[in-house]
Amino acid sequence: MTERKIAIRKARVNELDTLYSLVTEDEAWTRYNGPYFPYSTPTREAFELGTFARLCRGDDMQLIVVNEVPIGSVSYYWECEETRWLEMGVIIYDSNFWNKGIAFDAIPLWVARLFSTLRIERVGLTTWSGNPRMMACAEKLGFLQEARLRKVRYFEGEYYDSLKYGMTRNEWQRLSGQKLSSDTLAPTKL
Repeated sequence: MTERKIAIRKARVNELDTLYSLVTEDEAWTRYNGPYFPYSTPTREAFELGTFARLCRGDDMQLIVVNEVPIGSVSYYWECEETRWLEMGVIIYDSNFWNKGIAFDAIPLWVARLFSTLRIERVGLTTWSGNPRMMACAEKLGFLQEARLRKVRYFEGEYYDSLKYGMTRNEWQRLSGQKLSSDTLAPTKL
């Protein structure tokens, strides 16, 4: 049995075609990643200028790789940058890698990076009740459910709940054993 090595990293310039295919050939991932929001397959040019450029910079989005093969991504966005309210996300694009614990292994790598590079005290993760695997993953990792907005996501004729999870720096330190202080970090672009 081959050992599985999961890592996160920036995209490489020569991976454009590989990553464009990864995101667009099997779009089953769109059924779980906020399918209630409008989505259309990006052109290669739009992908290169948008998602691919972000993946190459690697500051707010990175690849999830299994034995160096890209299969997904982690990202963050500011809900409110002035108050340092950050939300993270994870997508496994290749459905052959679903239900294998990869998000469970990748999220801690991303959370560790966020807490070690950004002046934040909390990482948020929002999902919806139509994605029970993500709910279970968040809870198993120690994220606390902080809010449930009932029946606010409408998809294919049904209403679903929006679920907000969060983990503070102190909770992360306790769970991971890492000693990180926001006082020792370089200032962020606030």
